[in-house]
Amino acid sequence: MTNDEILDLYSDYLISSFGQTTATGLSALLGGQISHDRIRRFLAGPTQTSVDLWQRVTPYIRAIQRDDGILILDDSISEKPYTDENDIICWHYDHSLDRMIKGINFLTALYHCQESSLPVGVTIIAKTEQYSDKKDGKQKRRSPIEKNTY
Repeated sequence: MTNDEILDLYSDYLISSFGQTTATGLSALLGGQISHDRIRRFLAGPTQTSVDLWQRVTPYIRAIQRDDGILILDDSISEKPYTDENDIICWHYDHSLDRMIKGINFLTALYHCQESSLPVGVTIIAKTEQYSDKKDGKQKRRSPIEKNTY
């Protein structure tokens, strides 16, 4: 089984599961056809990026591409109020709620054309720089790259 096939299976497993998901759980669901060690090695492999996603979807985009197609960009936050803070799970300003929330901030790009939509990019915003706020002196985090730059 190829890594692409494992990716498809694992993605379907995550989408369809209602409870805890594990490599062992997927292996058991498949009747042991793929060992949990193979799934874990796949998950521990190289990090997938927007470039990898673009390379995967380009043939499908080209098949539906038209002049009236649109690119939809979205800035979202997946709330994680009970998770320890780190570079990825940290405080972000949510414009829809008009307040700061703790979670994962990510940018997505979706191509829409002819009643079809395909994801073409995703970026997780990592706030790796810490600084002291001039107003209140508290330690805060920021990303070295502004979202508009992405």
